[in-house]
Order: sequence, then structure tokens, then C-alpha cells
Amino acid sequence: MNQDRTAGTLRRLPVQKRSAERFERLLDACAELLDEVGYAALTTKEVARRAEVPIGTLYQFFSDREGLIGALAARNLESFLERVSDRLEREAPDGIAGIVDVTVDEFVAMRRTITGFGVVDFGVAGQDYILEPALDNNTAVAGRLRSLTASLTGVQDNAELEIAVRVALECADSVLKLAFRTDPQGDPQLIAECKRVLNGYLNDRLR
Repeated sequence: MNQDRTAGTLRRLPVQKRSAERFERLLDACAELLDEVGYAALTTKEVARRAEVPIGTLYQFFSDREGLIGALAARNLESFLERVSDRLEREAPDGIAGIVDVTVDEFVAMRRTITGFGVVDFGVAGQDYILEPALDNNTAVAGRLRSLTASLTGVQDNAELEIAVRVALECADSVLKLAFRTDPQGDPQLIAECKRVLNGYLNDRLR
């Protein structure tokens, strides 16, 4: 078995309003603690204490710490896709360049402003299957971005688009990690270079 595959699972989703509020408080507390103590020192006990939720309630939702992290990563991904979709619908940018600008800008904005996002964006180092058990994190994210790209550009959603979006995502992931490693707010020159690389590659592949 792949040793990177997480054992964490989401046991159940909240149904009632009170349960939903506790669920969100747990994720918010998890994000806060990630910024304060990091992933390695994070414990479910401290998350429950910070959220003012009984530890037993935490385990009603999450099987373990990795399940909690997976739920936070999934929430981050849904928020990111919603932000990108809303902005693209509102601004209707022209062509691949406009889509790239919005997508990169929204990721950078979340990295700068969303609690815990710098530690867990859509996954965490060492837990490569935290979003979906059968797909590594980047493949899962690429699948969602592929569907969005196809709907916005009219490009056929096929194997060619799948590989193009996956390669673009891997490039963006590497360059943006470098940008934030160089500068806590994201090195502007490297962010611009990320867009340049994506535009050149995707315009060539998707024309």
C-alpha cells in the first residue's frame, strides 16, 4: 500500500444547524492552530478545546486528525472554486490569459488572507490522498479545474484537456510554493512568472 495514503476519513456530515455550527467551529479552530503550532504539533484534543466542543463530538465527525485536515482541505478547495467561478462570471475575462489571471490571483489572495491556508491549502505534505482516497490531491484538484476550464472556454473535456490542466497545475504548484517560500506575502515577480508560464503553455495546448 502507498505509505502516503491517508487513513483519515470524514465519518459523517452535519445535518442539523447546531451540528453544522460545531463542524465549522472545529474546522476554524483547526485552521487557527495550524498557523500557530503547525501540522506536526496539531492534536484533536486541542482543536476540540479551542472550538469549545466536546472531544466526543469531534470524533462523531472525524475518524482522526487526518480526517479533520481532509475536511479543511476540502472546504478550502470549494471556497477557492467558488471564488474563481464568481469572479469569472462577474468579470467575463477574455481567453486563457484572463482565466489564468483570476485563478492565480484568487489562490494568492487566499494564501495571504485565509487562516491556515499556508499550511493546508488543498492538502498537506505527506498526506497525498487527503481529498479523495483513490486520487492524489493534485489530480483531484486538476479534475475540478478541468471541468471549470471546459465550461468556460468551450474546449472539449477530454484526455488532452486532462493532461494539459494537470501539467499546468503541477507547474503552478511548484512556482507558487517558491514564491511564498521567498516572500511570506508571495514574491510578485515569481507570481507574474507563474502566470507567464501557464499562459504560454495553455495557449499552445488549448488553441
